[in-house]
Amino acid sequence: MAATSQLVRDHEGRPPFVVGLRDLDAGAVGIAGGKAANLGELMGADLPVPDGFCVTTEAYLELTAVADLTEVLADLAGVAADDRDRAVALAGRARDRILSVAVPAPVADAIASAYRALGDTAVVAVRSSATAEDLPFASFAGQQDTFLGIAGTAAVLDAVRRCIASLWTDRAVVYRVRNGVDHAVTRLAVVVQRMVDAAVAGVMFTVNPVTGRRGETVVDAGPGLGEAVVSGAVNPDHFVLDSRTGAVLERRLGDKRLVVRTRAEGGTEAVPLPASDAPCVSDDQLRALVRLGDRVQQHFGRPQDTEWAIDGAGGLWLTQARPVTTLFPIPDGDPAEDGCRVYFCFSLAQGLTRPLTPMGLSAIRVIGSSVARLYGRPPVDPVAGPPGVRDAAGRLFFDITPILRSTAGRAVFPRVLDVMEARSATVLRALFDDPRLSVVHSSWWPVVRRLAWVAARFGVPLQVAQAVARPAAARRRLARLGERLLERPVPPASAAPADRLDHVVGLLGDAVVQVVPRVMPPAAAGFAMLGLAGRLLGPDLRPGELATVLRGLPHNVTTEMDLELWSLATRVRADQDAAAAVRRESAGELTRAHRTGALPPVLQHGLAGFLERYGHRAVAEIDVGVPRWGEDPAPVFGVLATYLRLEDPDRAPDRVFARGAGEAEAMVAALTERARRRGRLRGRAVGLALDRARQLAGIRELPKSLIVVVLARVRQQVLGIGADLAAAGGLVRAEDVFFLDLGEVAAGLEGRDLRDVVAGRRADHDRELRRRHVPRVLLSDGTEPEALAGVAPAPDGALAGTPASAGVVTGPARVVLDPGTAHLVPGEVLVAPSTDPGWTPLFLTAGALVMEMGGANSHGAVVAREYGIPAVVGVPDATSRFTTGQQLTVDGTRGLVTAAVEEGGR
Repeated sequence: MAATSQLVRDHEGRPPFVVGLRDLDAGAVGIAGGKAANLGELMGADLPVPDGFCVTTEAYLELTAVADLTEVLADLAGVAADDRDRAVALAGRARDRILSVAVPAPVADAIASAYRALGDTAVVAVRSSATAEDLPFASFAGQQDTFLGIAGTAAVLDAVRRCIASLWTDRAVVYRVRNGVDHAVTRLAVVVQRMVDAAVAGVMFTVNPVTGRRGETVVDAGPGLGEAVVSGAVNPDHFVLDSRTGAVLERRLGDKRLVVRTRAEGGTEAVPLPASDAPCVSDDQLRALVRLGDRVQQHFGRPQDTEWAIDGAGGLWLTQARPVTTLFPIPDGDPAEDGCRVYFCFSLAQGLTRPLTPMGLSAIRVIGSSVARLYGRPPVDPVAGPPGVRDAAGRLFFDITPILRSTAGRAVFPRVLDVMEARSATVLRALFDDPRLSVVHSSWWPVVRRLAWVAARFGVPLQVAQAVARPAAARRRLARLGERLLERPVPPASAAPADRLDHVVGLLGDAVVQVVPRVMPPAAAGFAMLGLAGRLLGPDLRPGELATVLRGLPHNVTTEMDLELWSLATRVRADQDAAAAVRRESAGELTRAHRTGALPPVLQHGLAGFLERYGHRAVAEIDVGVPRWGEDPAPVFGVLATYLRLEDPDRAPDRVFARGAGEAEAMVAALTERARRRGRLRGRAVGLALDRARQLAGIRELPKSLIVVVLARVRQQVLGIGADLAAAGGLVRAEDVFFLDLGEVAAGLEGRDLRDVVAGRRADHDRELRRRHVPRVLLSDGTEPEALAGVAPAPDGALAGTPASAGVVTGPARVVLDPGTAHLVPGEVLVAPSTDPGWTPLFLTAGALVMEMGGANSHGAVVAREYGIPAVVGVPDATSRFTTGQQLTVDGTRGLVTAAVEEGGR
């Protein structure tokens, strides 16, 4: 095989216009696109691929230079991601220009010569081969056109030109606009390949694309050309097979009422067929397909989406192969010998759908080591973390297999998730019947012994008793703990980088041990008292009433932060210059002015005061690689702009919060009175329990807030180390250090050049930022159990989730994936994948909340209740099922979200 690097030096110093498929390999994507490069790679591996050639990207450049797309490209560069109409209009202009010119003579001559080598009457398929990289949540497949049954030089030239023009179809251009793909660097090659006279054809995945399960091969087959199966024009035969043995695990036969075949005069035709319940492929052919798929997967080292055909003589051909880009990777590390491990996504549980930076993952591994040490199982290497902490696609996963294989774990862990991430609890309970996860630890004693040791070490029973008896004293003790964290000494600026790195590891290793056992008991006591009140009330309690008790909850650091930001907004509104600046300038411009002290005084000083107290917070704040608000206050300016849009004084967040507190106090009085009717002692007990719930439950937000303080301190130290590495030439800039882990930083301090490592990690991180789907639970064979569990049906076409905050609101949806750039109109229904404290300022003006993740006591649910807005959490795929502007009715009491049916809709 000719080296791909040699190809670019042929043809008088320019890349050739045409290259034989056999002369390509996986490194030829730049000149031949992904499809052609893969086909060349497969031919080089002696796989049965029909012969053909590739019209290269150099030919594309030649043709589009004649068509002159300069003006179109310039206009497209300024199209907003949501401006579909503008994108479609420019796509049409580009297509028209390409189709209005002839293929340049040198390109036409090269194509004609290559086609004659296949045979003057050869019937070929002409397909696009794009150079743009598939994204981790979707691919470019199917966006450009394919032309089948092409015969004759003139017809091939015309099909190549139309194929090139199809890089500018409406769907392709809109896709690139929405996903930030640069039109100017996206190019198209074209595959011209001898067609197989297929008796039967179809598609084959070497992984189950629905469940994600590796070890299964999925085949769809139909008579004639595979186009009928690929396009969905026929109801094909569907098979799921064991990839190791070829055994058929599932067989679902389609009626196959259509066949697509080539016509003698060129092109293809669709011919109706009578329905058939006979399979169009035999079990022997299916086993041959499985073997072929295995060879392809082994060659590329990852699951593949292939197209295949069987000719009239029974010959099996491979016509296309590409990676399955939507597949979520399996968390790192080797599974146990029994082969089945269960991974729980901690990132999602923390309200984080975006990937963590490598440094963020590394920091949490060290924190995980401290938790393991607290539990009596310290890892060998604290920096590497305990073996149960894994990551995949930049998301953090915990191996919870030992929990599910324990009687105690099955009893406790799903119940915790019921209030924190209810959908995950449902998914995990569905795994209890899996024989691979049978219980092997039936005794409660080891768990009780360890928990009792931790409780005794930190005086947990005494803390709970003191919190219930004297809640104000408990809060003062926790305030002193926060002060001690802030007062901890930091290395001086003159300290050696290695000493600062040791300080970072020490901070991370101490954070959870210092905070969680001392802060969680009082907060847990508050929720326990709420549960006690519910039990005492029994049948006197109506749905949603206990949630009302938690409205306007005091002593919550997150709501205090949000209300302080609202207070700043009211001061800005009252100042003409400050209000004009926030309304007129972008968040980026305001940030630059803030750094130079050029904002109007009310805004400049007010923001400085807010950041002095809350500058350590951010969206995705558990990731030390994310800038804090103190470094980049642009998201804060965005929220201020939203607050200034609120004109109705009755919707002012401070008034709403005060009303919520009043409603809560009234509910406490009403419930106490109901209980008193059944006995004076019961009434006093209910009143005390509800009072303590209100005084202590707000502390729930404090542990994370204190840990985030530590993470902000860690971030500053790591940035300093990054500056040292950059000065020594190991990094390009200080911020690059967050794309390394702690072990690599140590290697960098010893002189290792890490610039290439960072470049690769940044590219991976940027791609992962676009991934929308992250599984809650994942098995070590790639299975996503949620895909098997399904979604519980809801009445009247509604989507069901977990009721989180009572009430019913109807309003327009606002789907928000990034709160830093959100523009929420007061009263809109906020639809989000998940939330952390960085999102909560938006809650103050939202009419209701819908989240894909979470449970009744997850972060977003708690804050929504305190603000008194209806909320439903754990609604699968809410951000893709609903669209901005769509009217939604959110029933936070029943846990239902209903979209209004548009006129004329079904």
